[in-house]
Amino acid sequence: MSEDRSALDDEVGTMDDDVSAYVRAVAAVRSGADRFTEATALVRRLSPEEQLGLLDGDTPFWPGLDEMGQVYNSRPYVHGEVARLGIPGTRFVDGPRGCVAGEGTAFPVSMARGATWDVELEERVGAAIGREVRAQGGNFFGGVCINLPRHPAWGRIQETYGDDPYHLGEFGAALTRGVQRYAMACAKHYALNSMENARFHVDVTVDDATLHEVYLPHFRRVVDEGVAAIMSAYNSVNGEWAGQSRYLLTDVLRDQWGWDGITVSDFIWGLRDAAASLNAGLDLEEPFRQIRARDLAAQLEAGATSWDLVERAGVRLVAAQLRSSAEREAEEPAPGVVAGPEHRALAREVAARAMVLLTNDPVGDAPVLPLDPALLRRIAVIGRLATAPNEGDLGSSWVHAPSHVSPLDGIRAAFPDADVVLVEQDDPHAAAQAAAAADVALVVVGFDGRDEGEYVGGDTFADPTLLALFPPAPDGAGVPRPGESIMTAGFGGDRDSLRLRPVDVEIIRAVAAANPRTVVSVVAAGAVVCEEWRHDVPALVMMWYAGMEGGHALADVLTGAQNPSGRLPYSIPTSEEHLPSFDKNARTVTYDRWHGQRLLDRLGVPAAFPHGFGLSYTTFSIVGASVERTEDGGLAVRAQVHNAGDRDGRHVVQVYGRRTDGRRAGESLLVGFRSVPVAARETVDVTVPVHLSALGAWVPEAAALDAPEATAVVLEVGAHAHDAEAHHLTAAR
Repeated sequence: MSEDRSALDDEVGTMDDDVSAYVRAVAAVRSGADRFTEATALVRRLSPEEQLGLLDGDTPFWPGLDEMGQVYNSRPYVHGEVARLGIPGTRFVDGPRGCVAGEGTAFPVSMARGATWDVELEERVGAAIGREVRAQGGNFFGGVCINLPRHPAWGRIQETYGDDPYHLGEFGAALTRGVQRYAMACAKHYALNSMENARFHVDVTVDDATLHEVYLPHFRRVVDEGVAAIMSAYNSVNGEWAGQSRYLLTDVLRDQWGWDGITVSDFIWGLRDAAASLNAGLDLEEPFRQIRARDLAAQLEAGATSWDLVERAGVRLVAAQLRSSAEREAEEPAPGVVAGPEHRALAREVAARAMVLLTNDPVGDAPVLPLDPALLRRIAVIGRLATAPNEGDLGSSWVHAPSHVSPLDGIRAAFPDADVVLVEQDDPHAAAQAAAAADVALVVVGFDGRDEGEYVGGDTFADPTLLALFPPAPDGAGVPRPGESIMTAGFGGDRDSLRLRPVDVEIIRAVAAANPRTVVSVVAAGAVVCEEWRHDVPALVMMWYAGMEGGHALADVLTGAQNPSGRLPYSIPTSEEHLPSFDKNARTVTYDRWHGQRLLDRLGVPAAFPHGFGLSYTTFSIVGASVERTEDGGLAVRAQVHNAGDRDGRHVVQVYGRRTDGRRAGESLLVGFRSVPVAARETVDVTVPVHLSALGAWVPEAAALDAPEATAVVLEVGAHAHDAEAHHLTAAR
């Protein structure tokens, strides 16, 4: 230890404890003082050991790992608490489908919420989650997941909002706004994390233009929103682990974007070298005392890093806490808010708003949906997922809700006078028999946490590269045995197939043959290729992983109590051949700019369902549209939306832009959207801000995106990508 640090240690040792120091600093920041000045004063009152303690978790590694293996995420993970000065530390609670500590409200997964295309609704969800995080003793929510999924097989695709950068950024910003009314929000996983099984080893190579035009704009958006923290990814990018990449953590975040928040690692395997991570700009190692506790003091002594960087990281961490404490809502939510009536009602509302009606063909003289409870006497509910508490994966996003409404529960509640017959087993013959005797048949198919989700398996704990990151084990401690796991027992991971199980397809076909009034509800997050059966059924609903109130929400949609307003946040192809290549065990992969709808466009093939698609029980039309300059020099589309039907509903006006100049000429990309309620037989005016930055091209010499001139862009205003009824607009000079 250097002489100046020893002297400081002696000085600190003579100080009296002052548990009000942090509270006074918060009051000063609230009154206008600079949070970094206040944070610096606090950090300089710490001993060297306390300063190092700010930079990782407070729980020793092996006891923490043992507790994690027994009950994962049962309480907040604390990092950098200094009780003698009242510094609370970051108290981490995971997400994103709710507060994972205690018994939280299980909202629909993020992909479902992205299907609402309603950022105001997502902000309400964020506020509810923030309240529950505070009520459970947390002050830091690690659940703003905005990774862009280049392929729908990604196991954790349910944790993000869609595959368009602009859409992703707007939803991440909305969740951030809501959460940060009560706690710090953390966006993740930065960057290029969209493979699960290979996440600890894969090196993603990407050129600068693709990185900045496709895979980083949504992170820039939440940074501009003021997100408190960014979590680095496990994977490496262009040969450097993301948790110790100076380019990502400092050159981009700090120097190019001007951000002053905190950077944190992903859990346990988020960095490989303590000094290298600190030098690169990583502030906090999560969640235990691990690599930094083992190595950083010796690396400081050897000159591999510096105490100035220790102080820099500590100041950032304390400044983020001061800002949150000074700006957040003063109320301390009571425990009763957790999974209380208000949040349950919101979960049901969001789930119903998220569901996407993909097909609703007529049988006889009317479409199959909606169903009238007064007319149905017998309903067949079919499928192994009809009764399952299936809210999403079994990893770090698992919310332990106190109750769950299954599809069967929802149907029985909505049709109290009907005889509801359940066929749960994988038996096409029994399913067909039940369907033949029913007025309508509902088949619930799809996936669960064993099919897709976060993956930490026995192979993870047999990998010597990963085991080398653990500190020496005390006597009697050992790593989990092969086949065990911290959280998922080897479940989840990337999907092996984008299609339903063969037996599910058999059941669908058998039921549809037995009863023409067949409705299929798909439980999933990413795209499901359904060409071999979708033309056999008249009604198809994307239910998603719909949260703890999902069964009620499904019934709300099927009965028309909620007019379907969900729209796909990605496209569904007709074939896997129309997707990028995907090897879930790859050690190296190159990401290019072509995925989703833009890849289908490039290939010149139609989607089964295009980006933004969704039906309603009424008929909407955009009867007028124009583009105008706004007072701040930007663009906005002004349109009129008409509801020609006899049901109230919501329509999503989507604006896609296409450059006519430069390298990105011809790419059709989302540049604006707005979800708007429209009463039956009414017409409403809607204004949709247009963000030409979504069409920006990377300029290396400026280290920035160059947005096009408005006159070099053609806008397409419609109900989904390549809508045949879209309005095509250009801005006047």
